[in-house]
Amino acid sequence: MADTSMDQDSSSELRMGSLEVRLAESAAEVDWAQALRYRVFYEEMSAIPTPDMAARHRDFDDFDTLCDHLLVIDHARGDGPESVVGTYRLIRRSAAAKAGRFYSSDEYDISRLVNLPGEILELGRSCVDAAYRTRGSMQLLWRGIAAYVFHHDIALMFGCASLPGTDPAALAEPLAYLYHHHLAPPELRPVALPERHVSMDLLPREGIDPKRALTVLPPLIKGYLRLGGFIGDGAVIDHQFNTTDVSIVVKTDLITDKYSKHYERRGHFGQTA
Repeated sequence: MADTSMDQDSSSELRMGSLEVRLAESAAEVDWAQALRYRVFYEEMSAIPTPDMAARHRDFDDFDTLCDHLLVIDHARGDGPESVVGTYRLIRRSAAAKAGRFYSSDEYDISRLVNLPGEILELGRSCVDAAYRTRGSMQLLWRGIAAYVFHHDIALMFGCASLPGTDPAALAEPLAYLYHHHLAPPELRPVALPERHVSMDLLPREGIDPKRALTVLPPLIKGYLRLGGFIGDGAVIDHQFNTTDVSIVVKTDLITDKYSKHYERRGHFGQTA
């Protein structure tokens, strides 16, 4: 696992009552994040686990030992797996180099992003315990991401986000809305791999009701759009997770503008890869 630390000066912005957001500091804490992921993805959302996952009640893969894991911890729940109530997996260039690829390259051609200068960050495996899906908890998670972005001077974030279900026709309006209103510019546009590409151009632009389409989109995707996020070309069906995935690209300037007064010149998160 990556060697992680957090500046002791991080204090107030990364705490909220009994909740704290920070990076996992041990293999045990990564295991706790994997337990939360299993509860949300496989028990609540009915994804299909591998036999090893089902036996261990953990969601895991080879990336988990190489990347950083952002955790929301509720200290009121004690010190154990139940204390982790939110998580995000963070993969930078150094971790992707060790793995041989970024996670989302299994679904999308992301070469345009990889070839950009500077640091990039792949976000994934985002989940929050059902009892903690409140605005405050999500704000705390995003403050943690903002601190991480500042510390590592990350210019661009990307990853996959999911809509429930595997029938594109049933998701025609939200997919078409994303395609017509939020398609990434060519220089930043991931493209679904040819063998997995599902067209998002399922309705003409004039046939879309944007307000109605937005009500169908999951909160995570709407959150990315509020940050000025873009969408890649093509959706991908993920039968294991029973979802239809889209590629998200977010330039971090809006995040850094919003949180600069909190994090500028203060190294909240540190890592030695």
